[in-house]
Amino acid sequence: MYLDALKSELKILNLSQKTAKVYLYYNQDLLTFCKKDPRMVREADIRDYIQYLLEQRQVSGSTARLALNALKFYYFRIQKRKFNFFLNHLPKRPKRLPVVLSKQEVGRLLAAVKNQKHKLILSLLYSAGLRVSEVVKIRVEDVDLDSKVLWVRQGKGGKDRQSIISDKLIGDLKVRISQLQLGEYLFSGQRPGSYLSTRSVEKVFQKALKNAGIKKLATCHSLRHSFATHLLENGTDIRYIQELLGHRRLETTQLYTQVSSRKLKALKSPLDI
Repeated sequence: MYLDALKSELKILNLSQKTAKVYLYYNQDLLTFCKKDPRMVREADIRDYIQYLLEQRQVSGSTARLALNALKFYYFRIQKRKFNFFLNHLPKRPKRLPVVLSKQEVGRLLAAVKNQKHKLILSLLYSAGLRVSEVVKIRVEDVDLDSKVLWVRQGKGGKDRQSIISDKLIGDLKVRISQLQLGEYLFSGQRPGSYLSTRSVEKVFQKALKNAGIKKLATCHSLRHSFATHLLENGTDIRYIQELLGHRRLETTQLYTQVSSRKLKALKSPLDI
């Protein structure tokens, strides 16, 4: 009852189901924690709740930040209230560089996958720089083989964008599309009309990673990181990479300049001089 206005606002803004679920969860969890309705919540309650998440539940700093952002959305946007705590006590994000696979490692990873459907999924993640949530939602009509264009519908931030299709995948995509009807997902789930779960794709990736003997702490998202890094190393303009990835800010894409090995390979260690 208390959070009906939040539910309505999330629906109006057409935020992803995942984001809406998280925002509703942390706002309800705060009310359960302090045993108050939203009108009675004070800054001290929010401070105590975040401290409880960090110390008792032992959540990570990024999870605590996510909880704070969920609370900020509700109390700033819906309740029209201001709390200084939001401005001064956000846990800092850890500065981690993305895990990138080399071209050789990507080749070994794909070679380790025997199932053609699974290999095509991982190949698309890498060759088009897709997120897992995007690759599972590809429909037949999103694949334009003549123009070698892949449409990503309602990606992160609710935006459509285009990416590229590798020449090496055209044959496999033709075969798969020939078996499907317009409107169907390229990679269907177990239930009729559903798409393959992201968890299933992660399991496929982890199995391939193990079979390929790759020891890096990589995830499916590492294929997207590798896509961007390898394009950058090949001389592709960073603004074009930004468009392909669907990044709103160039600074996000520029992170890949820090993991590119092109410049590092040109340097010599003092031990070798």
